[in-house]
Amino acid sequence: MEQTTNSEIAFDAKNEEKFQNLLGKYPTKQAVVLPALWLAMDQWGYLAPEVMDYVARRLDQSPVSVFAVVEFYTMFKTERTGKHHIQLCRNMTCTMLGCEDLEALMTQLIGIGPGEKTDDELFSLELVECLGSCGTAPVMRMDDRYFENLTEDKLKRVIQACRDGRDPADEDQ
Repeated sequence: MEQTTNSEIAFDAKNEEKFQNLLGKYPTKQAVVLPALWLAMDQWGYLAPEVMDYVARRLDQSPVSVFAVVEFYTMFKTERTGKHHIQLCRNMTCTMLGCEDLEALMTQLIGIGPGEKTDDELFSLELVECLGSCGTAPVMRMDDRYFENLTEDKLKRVIQACRDGRDPADEDQ
């Protein structure tokens, strides 16, 4: 998202239509917080403070209440992420199956640690507590796609595909 002032922040026509449809589907404006935040994140890429204020105003809520929702849910981003935002699961199952070794390899491959973004903004890395895929652990989520039964070889192929501009899903074998 480029720098904007509060007066410049507004849903584009497509998202405004979606927002209006949401208002008609839910019993109260408060119930629209999560889907409205998804619309905002889809449009601007992340939820800057002025975007959260905009959503709060549109839903007749306090900015603090919207901020609290954003802070509670890890899927909402409050800073710009890399083109390929990687979430590596570190719950007990993933840890028992090698996520710590995968984290070390990932750090080596992309040159950043958790909570960081590469200088070229190609990658950002986040450790998350659970991706809800224990049966296919270890697992990472990248670009809204799960990479399950992750191995060092598969991780190397996925990262290289991203660098080469290829679809990393093609490497998920």
